[in-house]
Formats: sequence, C-alpha cells, structure tokens
Amino acid sequence: MRELEWMSAATRERALEKLALFTPKIGYPDTWRDFSQLEIAPDDLMGNIARANAFELARELKKIDEPVDRTEWLTTPQTVNAFYYATYNDITFPAAILQPPFFGEDRDAAENFGAIGAVIGHEIGHGFDDQGSKSDGTGLRRDWWTAEDRAAFVERTNKLIAQYDALSPRQQPNLHVNGAFTLGENIGDLGGAGIAWKAYLLSLNGAEPPIIDGFTGAQRFFFAWALAWQGKNRDEDVEFLLTVDPHSPSEFRCNQIARNLDAFYEAFGVSEGDKMWLDPAERVTIW
Repeated sequence: MRELEWMSAATRERALEKLALFTPKIGYPDTWRDFSQLEIAPDDLMGNIARANAFELARELKKIDEPVDRTEWLTTPQTVNAFYYATYNDITFPAAILQPPFFGEDRDAAENFGAIGAVIGHEIGHGFDDQGSKSDGTGLRRDWWTAEDRAAFVERTNKLIAQYDALSPRQQPNLHVNGAFTLGENIGDLGGAGIAWKAYLLSLNGAEPPIIDGFTGAQRFFFAWALAWQGKNRDEDVEFLLTVDPHSPSEFRCNQIARNLDAFYEAFGVSEGDKMWLDPAERVTIW
C-alpha cells in the first residue's frame, strides 16, 4: 500500500490503520466449544439434528446484550477453506487448509508462497475489495476513502470486470463469467497472488533461489498457484456455478490472474502472440 501511486496519503493512512487491526486466527480456536450438554443418540438421526439445532439456537440467544466475542471462531478447524469476516475484520485459516496442495512443511518456500501465501493474501485483500473497503478496522460500515481515491479504485476494478466479462469456460463456450458478480473474489485472487509474490521475494533477502528439478523459484511459485486451483466439474455444474458462485471458474482463478502479473511473463518468457499474453496496458494492479 505504501507503494501505490493511485492512492493519496490520507486514504493510505486509513488503509494501513485497518490492516494493523486485522485479527488472524490460525489452525484452531484457543477455547473449544463445550458440547457436553448436547445429547447425541446413535439411533436417532432426526432427534440429533433437532437437539443440535436447539443447542445452537440457545447458544446464539445467550449472546444478546453481551459484548461481541472477537475471539470466537465462525468456522470449524476441519473446513478446507479460508475466510475474511468484515464485521470482525479477522482472517481465519483453519487447520484443514494448512496441508497440500496449499501448504507443506517439507515444501520449497516458492511452493508455499505460491499456494497458501496467495490464499493468505487473498483473504487480506477482501478487507479492501469492492465490499470490504466500505468497512473500517473495527468492522463498522464507514467510508474512509477520499472521493478521488474511490474513483481511481473503481477505474481499476472496471478494467478487471471487463476482463472477466469476456471469459468463457472451456466446458461452456457459449456462456460468460459475470465480471461484476465475481469482482470481490477476483480482486482477492489478484491481490493475493501479487502480495504472495512480493512476500516470496522478501523472504529471499536478496539471495538467488535454487533451481529444483530444472525449475526456477518463480516457476515453482506459479506451478503451486496452478496446483491450488485444479478442479473438475461436470458441464452442468459449471453452468450452475456461473450463476450462483461469486468465485470465477478455477481455470480463470489460475490463468487470468497470472496474465495480469508481470512476474509470470518473466518466469516463463511469455511474449506477444502467446495465448497467455495480455498487453501491459491491459494488465490490472490494484493492491
């Protein structure tokens, strides 16, 4: 943020204040929820569901007139996902996502930065996307932008919307991604990959990364990025997700983001005329 040319000093200061107030939650909660009073019977499926619902409702009702518990986890450790909660201004990374293909203790730094690093950057980016940027560091809905900076932000996000509007999944070539609907997640992907790349370079501390299996550190970074978004869907599911999922199809979460990053071109020698080429003037950088 300190390097952004399009953001004024006033908005930058408020953005950094919000960033400083982020609460990271990693792995699992410090305090486990007490389920000792919940009756579970192995031969009573519907009763278990009803009692679990009643148990959860009672727990939620107890929160009335009580201070907000900002240490509470709003997801489970066994969920393979990551989250940003705007009203709490917290980023959560459950234990289940801290494993391959996103993270591995024995993996090269380039691979970890290219996968879990980009996911971490993605969730941070949600705090400053088209929706998160409308809340402050305490989670309150508040406009902390100057009019000029908001206009500059919208100008860049409109370019991103136009890029994704032009994309059609390979399995549904007659359909298009909705660039406006997927904007928040696309901002997160773009910012996340860019942040992770910068973090990887910082981690090298000026040293040259090793060549492993014939691949440079930069190439391994982008291989990890691609591996993280591998997926397989039925044609009907691709069509369905285009209408209900605010995330872009996996092929574009990988490739369209890479096309916007100068580091990708340098890593693989991509040049004009190649399928992954995007003219420099068309590439978008927001964060």
